[in-house]
Amino acid sequence: MNIRCFVAVNLPDNVRRLMGTIIAELKKAGADVKWVDARNIHLTLKFLGNTNAALIPAIIDALGKKLSLYKPFYITIAGVGCFPSEKRPRVIWIGMEDSEILKELQQDIDLVLSSFGFAPDDRPFSPHFTIGRVKSMQKIRELMYSFEDLRKTEFGSIEVSSIHVVKSELRPAGAEYRSLGRILLGHREE
Repeated sequence: MNIRCFVAVNLPDNVRRLMGTIIAELKKAGADVKWVDARNIHLTLKFLGNTNAALIPAIIDALGKKLSLYKPFYITIAGVGCFPSEKRPRVIWIGMEDSEILKELQQDIDLVLSSFGFAPDDRPFSPHFTIGRVKSMQKIRELMYSFEDLRKTEFGSIEVSSIHVVKSELRPAGAEYRSLGRILLGHREE
């Protein structure tokens, strides 16, 4: 049986609530955007897609061995923006200050998962929290204007002490996520 899943950093509830407040502020622009439910915001490190459920324990084990080499670290959440450009935005995001260790972590996750047949990402890793997907260009200029105060705003720091392999079930009301396994950074099982 295949399950749709990804590898991610989950957020503390207080950070999700803060992001929910930012989303509520951005909604006021009236743009045609499908906003992410704040309870579902996470930092995707690797999207696996449809994966054989029998592989999940081995994936968690392999990631655990590799990630035991990392110590917990902090990331600073800062700024709001969009991909690919403000003229033709498709994804609205909350960003973070450069975190080289996060990029190294993602590369090691790619390396481990390539041994399971998952192709490495062909685009450079750009860490962000997706908060919305643009459906049409309606009122986009107003939305971009509402970014002005948030572009350089720092929203705080969080400790990254674990990652999760997460199951994603697509439902009519939106995706539902459930952790299939938590991998602690810097933790070796003897």
